[in-house]
Amino acid sequence: MNLKLISKLERLRKSKKGIGAFVLAAGVTAITMVPQSAYAHGFVEKPSSRAALCSQNYGALNLNCGNVMYEPQSLEAPKGFPDGGPIDGKIASAGGLFGGTLDQQTSSRWFKNTIKGGANTFTWKYTAAHSTSKWHYYITKKGWDPNKPLTRAELEPIGTVKHDGSAASNNLTHTINVPTDRNGYHVILAVWDVADTSNAFYNVIDVNLVNNETPDTVAPSQPTGLNASKVAANSVEITWKASTDNIGVKEYQVLRNGEVIDTVPGTTFIDKKLKADTEHTYTIKALDTAGNISKESEKLKVKTTNETPDIEAPTQPKGLHSMGTTATTVDLMWSPSEDNVGVDHYIVYRESAGVMNKIGTADNTSFMDKNLKANTSYKYVVTAVDLAGNESSRSDVLNVTTKSEDSTYEKWDARKAYTKGDRVVYEGKVYEAVQDHQGNGDSNWIFALSLWKPVMNK
Repeated sequence: MNLKLISKLERLRKSKKGIGAFVLAAGVTAITMVPQSAYAHGFVEKPSSRAALCSQNYGALNLNCGNVMYEPQSLEAPKGFPDGGPIDGKIASAGGLFGGTLDQQTSSRWFKNTIKGGANTFTWKYTAAHSTSKWHYYITKKGWDPNKPLTRAELEPIGTVKHDGSAASNNLTHTINVPTDRNGYHVILAVWDVADTSNAFYNVIDVNLVNNETPDTVAPSQPTGLNASKVAANSVEITWKASTDNIGVKEYQVLRNGEVIDTVPGTTFIDKKLKADTEHTYTIKALDTAGNISKESEKLKVKTTNETPDIEAPTQPKGLHSMGTTATTVDLMWSPSEDNVGVDHYIVYRESAGVMNKIGTADNTSFMDKNLKANTSYKYVVTAVDLAGNESSRSDVLNVTTKSEDSTYEKWDARKAYTKGDRVVYEGKVYEAVQDHQGNGDSNWIFALSLWKPVMNK
């Protein structure tokens, strides 16, 4: 930074009127490095984001996505969009993560969710429900070019959902008004701003927007190619070819023995908890956004296999780590295991007197250990268990030390982003953030009353 800029920033810092400009100017000079974490943290599940539709869990309707197919939750970059955040051309990949494959932009590259304009619900799925300041949504403008890289200039805001700084899981679904003045292919950008870090999560959602005034009475084509791709004693996986529609197919009904058992967006379905050595008949129907239903597919008869004991255990859980500690809690997280049939749950162990003892189970890849002692070291391992009760080998051991009773608040970091209400410790005193701001390394900011106020002695 040159001397003239330093002098200007110092004058701004000392001026009450200039403090906001100072924070902004200082923030521009700061460089934020974002680690590519395999353990973060959330994505839009409905309507499914571009990254989610790369995953087998959501039908793998987007192909050749690269490793993001395993981590749709990991699209993390600096927050502050549209002034900050990922650069133009790298918005969809959150700054080029996973090789930037998600930034490929043509009118036909990605599967499109068919939706109508007006009030639409957007539901997030979190693998780590961080404290949250807000979510904000954008859509491509009328006349945008779908065959050019996505830029800020092509986007306009359509809604903001403010939050109180609590966990994101307290607000899973948002109602956003999607414009009714445009039709066809558009991209919606959903941004989740984390409250206690300088980062956000970026998800693009490809949609086929339907706002035609003429009622749609044309049903999708009949699904074809129904096939049993995997058959086991207690489960059947079926696949089929996609139907076509004059507007767009919304979803498929899966029927077993003449009754609808589920509705899915893609062309793959796994029917679980079946009886061994039993025959079932499957058919599929396609639905569009107007509710038109296609002709039923040809019938597929499938017989589950004889009961064969499942003796294959899930893979070892990897990447066990702590998302944070207090004087009495440890927040654990790890990467999911795989299994030939399916992982049912995870077991968390904590060492006591040299022996690993079971302390709880988790249906997902996170666990909060509570009622611990302050300033105490603990050792943890995690195992995965499948439906047959087979337990994996233990994860690597994680050593964690809880905080001291007098270190409930973290030490102030002059370069970190803070949200109004955050509390920190500096030179033995506790301070509370007066407003949201991004630090730039100036150690004097803690004394700026427009940014921090002392609240009590440590």
